[in-house]
Amino acid sequence: MATVLVVEDQRAQREMMAETLAKDGLRVVVAADGREALQKLPEAKPDVIVLDVVMPNMNGYEFLRAVRQLPEFAQVPVVVCSVKGEQFDKHWAQRLGSNAYVVKPFEPQVLVGTVRSLLRGAKA
Repeated sequence: MATVLVVEDQRAQREMMAETLAKDGLRVVVAADGREALQKLPEAKPDVIVLDVVMPNMNGYEFLRAVRQLPEFAQVPVVVCSVKGEQFDKHWAQRLGSNAYVVKPFEPQVLVGTVRSLLRGAKA
């Protein structure tokens, strides 16, 4: 069973994302910010990371930069999932190493489809 690490500071959004992915048969580990997510990485061993951008303590860009510097997690696909939907935001996330970008609000099947696509090894 594939594992998804959901990094999202808004509780309701985090729970919705986790529930949606779990219903699709994925194991889900959650974190409320980038700092907590970094602590959970070794135990979670995610196959995909779903990452918000605007978070306290360590934002999504800082987390993405840190993950890409960790040899054991540098190749884990990352879906940035944010209300920041401008082309600049998408470009910046891609430059930092994201594999896909989903703009909030989104339909649950969009998130599941994007995660499944990355699990199959396709660029979304």
